[in-house]
Amino acid sequence: MSQGPIPKSWISAIHAYVPGKSAGADGRPLIKLSANENPLGTSPAALAARSEAAETHRYPDPDSKALRAAIGEVHGIDPARLVMGTGSDELLNLAAQGYAGVGDEVLFSRYSFSVYDIAARRCGATPVIAPDLDFGTDVDALLALVSPTTRVVFVANPNNPTGSYLPASELARLHAGLPADVLLVIDQAYAEYVAPADDDGAFALAAAHGNVLVTRTFSKIFGLAGERVGWGTGAPGIVDTLNRIRGPFNVTNTAQAMALAAVGDRDFVTATREHNARERARFVASLEALGNHGLRPLPSEANFVLILFSGKLTAEMAYNGLAERGYITRWLPGQGLPQGLRITIGTAEQMDEIAAGLRDMAEAAR
Repeated sequence: MSQGPIPKSWISAIHAYVPGKSAGADGRPLIKLSANENPLGTSPAALAARSEAAETHRYPDPDSKALRAAIGEVHGIDPARLVMGTGSDELLNLAAQGYAGVGDEVLFSRYSFSVYDIAARRCGATPVIAPDLDFGTDVDALLALVSPTTRVVFVANPNNPTGSYLPASELARLHAGLPADVLLVIDQAYAEYVAPADDDGAFALAAAHGNVLVTRTFSKIFGLAGERVGWGTGAPGIVDTLNRIRGPFNVTNTAQAMALAAVGDRDFVTATREHNARERARFVASLEALGNHGLRPLPSEANFVLILFSGKLTAEMAYNGLAERGYITRWLPGQGLPQGLRITIGTAEQMDEIAAGLRDMAEAAR
C-alpha cells in the first residue's frame, strides 16, 4: 500500500495534550485529583436546567445569545464583546490561529499551560518559552523576548500548573510593554477562585485596549467540565476574528442551558470558592509541617497545589504511593517538572487522607 498524506511538519512536532488520569496503571478506578475538577460537583441549578434543555434534534443557537447576555450582565460586559467556545481551549487555539502563522512567534512562560505550545505549533508558528520567576510568570523575561515576529503572548492567571498569580500592576506592566499589534491572551480559567478584592484587572484591559483577549471557562468552579463551555472577551475586532473561525454550532443546546443556569447561581460559586480557600489553606499548612522532609508547596491562587519534592521522597514515589492509597494526582515530568506533583483540592476528608499519606511516606523514606 502506498504512503498516505503527509502532515505538515509543524503538526508532526506537536506533543498531544495529556489529560489528567482517572485510573491507576492497573486500570483500577481511583479518586481523581488530577484534573482540577470541582469536588462539590455541579450547580444544582445547572443540573435542573439539563433536564429541561432544548430538543437534541435541533441545532443550538450558533451565537449563544442568551448565555452571552447573562455573562455580560454578571460581569458588566457588552455581549457584543463576548465570544463562546467549546471550552476555553478552543478560544486559546483560535487566538493563535487568528493572529499567528508560519514565520511568527507565540510567547509564553515556562511551566505554563501545555495547550499554548500546541496552539502555536498547530498554526505553524514558533513557540518561544520565557524563563520563569520561581515557577511563576516573569514579566521582564517575557518582555525581553518580544521580537518583531511576536504575534501572541499567552499568560495564565492564575497559572496552571504552578498556581502562581500576577497582580493587576504586573499584568498592566506586561501589557504596556507590548507593541499594539501583539495580542495578549489572559487565560483566566481559575479566576473565580481568586478573592474578588484581588482582581487582576484583565477585564479592564480588554475593555480599554484593542489587543487583549481574556478567556474563561465553565469547567472549573462551575463544575461543567463535561459540557465544554468557555468564553472570551476583547475588542470587537478580536471577537469578530474568533467568530469567523470557530465552530458554527460549537456550544451544544444542553451546554448552553446548563451554563446559563450556572452563571446565575452565585451562591454555588461563592460556596465553592470558600471551600477551596479553606481546604487549600489547611492542606498547605499540613505540607509546610513536612518542610524538613523536602516537600515545598508553591503558593497557589487556584484549586490545586503544586508540591516540589527535594528529599528522599520523590514526586514519582509520592504519585505511586498515593495511587496505592486510592488517589490519582498529576505527576509532571512531561512538563519539565519531574520533581513536581500537582494535587487538586478535593473534599476535606480527601485532603486529610492525602496529607496523612504524604506524611507517612515522607517519614518512611527518611
